[in-house]
Amino acid sequence: MTSRPFNFSAGPAALPEEVLTQVAQEMLDWHGSGMSVMEMSHRGREFISIAEAAEADLRDLLQVPANFRILFMQGGGLGENAIVPMNLSRGGKVDVVVSGSWSKKSAQEARRYADVHIAATNASEGQRHIPAAAEWQLRPDAAYVHICSNETIDGLEFHELPDLKALGSDAPLVIDCSSHQLSRSIDWSRVGLAFGGAQKNIGPAGLTLVYVREDLLGHALPICPSAFDYKTVAEAQSMYNTPPTFGIYVAGLVFKWLKGFGYAGKTGLAAIEQRNIDKAQLLYAALDGSNLFENRVAASCRSRMNVPFYLRDERLNDAFLAGARERGLLQLKGHKSVGGMRASIYNAMPLEGVQALTAYLRDFEAQHG
Repeated sequence: MTSRPFNFSAGPAALPEEVLTQVAQEMLDWHGSGMSVMEMSHRGREFISIAEAAEADLRDLLQVPANFRILFMQGGGLGENAIVPMNLSRGGKVDVVVSGSWSKKSAQEARRYADVHIAATNASEGQRHIPAAAEWQLRPDAAYVHICSNETIDGLEFHELPDLKALGSDAPLVIDCSSHQLSRSIDWSRVGLAFGGAQKNIGPAGLTLVYVREDLLGHALPICPSAFDYKTVAEAQSMYNTPPTFGIYVAGLVFKWLKGFGYAGKTGLAAIEQRNIDKAQLLYAALDGSNLFENRVAASCRSRMNVPFYLRDERLNDAFLAGARERGLLQLKGHKSVGGMRASIYNAMPLEGVQALTAYLRDFEAQHG
């Protein structure tokens, strides 16, 4: 592999270099077909084989149960904030746990289609903790309960999904897992529906993955566009309208890369999860041991994927970013809504990238601390 800069973008994010190389090699002629994947009919046998393999590999990687349908859709996470309540709310009640910027957006959008109740929020704590499940105020007749299981902007992650039945609720749990899907396993026994944009860990922007339990299909509101009705999409094997074909193709290559990935004596999803744990521990240790940098999220719910951090002297922000670019450490500026810095260390970020970042943190502090 060539020596490229380390891209810490929150999304669209870095892809495995092996995958990018294969995409380049196949760009003009996919497997002797005489066509680029971008030129193929989504109903042709060539692309159908690509889509079927991608779905099978994804189901295998995440151990998605047989009673869940996997849908390849468009619209991103923001789109799903509307598509989910149009399919699941039945115009009734929806409970949302607000743990950061994305779950707040989900609640705001769902109000257009349902009676939304904020079951818990950490707003008064400055998004530093995830509200304890035992304190959630869930309504007995809610159509579903929504959480964002990894807050990309704020850097909080549910390391264990809540057990709603243990909380006395029969509602299905909906998780926005955009920024940590395929970074770890998912306990499907606790989930009714999961969704996520592909542009973090899976592929290019434009593709959205939806994992929906079959009993939740067929309840779309009359106002729901047919192309966003989960039942319609499922019955057409995600081919009701033209799907994001190139995104599905790249995602399929990422799935194969991930299935063959090895680390610390493990393979596949277990291997990438272990490397993600090691990367996050290395970076958080560097921040916690610093007098110049700080992470403000409670240790129990720190994200493995998105690590926001701040310079205690913010007058040094521009100098820090300029020095990072000189070292080939890219896209470290924090989200405009919260400021500071953010290192997104998704699956494609190698351990060497985090090692390079922590070395720079030490050097910058030695110079400016």
